[in-house]
Amino acid sequence: MSMSRISFHDLPAAARDAVEARFGTVTRAETAGAGINSAIAATLHTDGGRVFVKGIALDHAQVQEQQRDVEVNPYVTAVAPRLLWQTEAGGWSLLGYEHVAGRHADYRPGSPDFPLLADAVRRVNQIPCPDVPHMLHLEKRLADFDGDGVDVSLLAGDDLMHTDWGTDNVLIGDGTTYVVDWAWPTRGPAWADIATLVVRLIEAGHTPAAADEWARVELPAWATAPPIAAPHFAQAYLRLWKHILDGDPQPWNAKMVDAARTWNDYVERRDRTV
Repeated sequence: MSMSRISFHDLPAAARDAVEARFGTVTRAETAGAGINSAIAATLHTDGGRVFVKGIALDHAQVQEQQRDVEVNPYVTAVAPRLLWQTEAGGWSLLGYEHVAGRHADYRPGSPDFPLLADAVRRVNQIPCPDVPHMLHLEKRLADFDGDGVDVSLLAGDDLMHTDWGTDNVLIGDGTTYVVDWAWPTRGPAWADIATLVVRLIEAGHTPAAADEWARVELPAWATAPPIAAPHFAQAYLRLWKHILDGDPQPWNAKMVDAARTWNDYVERRDRTV
């Protein structure tokens, strides 16, 4: 569920004071326009330099997602900005990250960002899945969508998955790519994580065949998908997005349902011919 974004200056005084006690006086705050998982997300210009701060009210149901981001951060700094600081103040859970310069990735057909995107995915695929307290498991995340021809037990795995490859979470910097917002780190098969990205590419305008071909050529982990398991994931992922749309009927969720349905239909046709 998305949440409303507020500015840094709208935080309670105790929360603002905690940030300034750590990073210095805030001279300018730039609220991030993208992202839906944090109520406060801003680049702060301070006496000590720039820092990215995000946060959620302690009484919000999604505060657990932010804690997962904290737990996994030490293991993903090869691809993600480093967490510098965390605190609870003024009724808020606040995180401070090193600031990285970049723009959101462009997933549209013909974009020049795809070599850097592929490099980022490969780097994520190389990170061992850490054993942290709140790590999710793919087959458990999809347990509600089991049955009626879908067996989510086939989706267990031991790789680290990001699972939220929206363009807001991929920053193209100066010759490198950062993968941010690790609110849903999951233990599962790497190919399934790539499949979530493939659905994003379809949503951005790619045909499923073109997205499939790009993943096959650029991402070695794509070839590890067992033919028997891929259709089960495609169906479960479509059911997941339908569930999300039911609870949050926003246009972008409807577009993701359409993209997931297109991918599911393609996988059914593709694997029928294998």
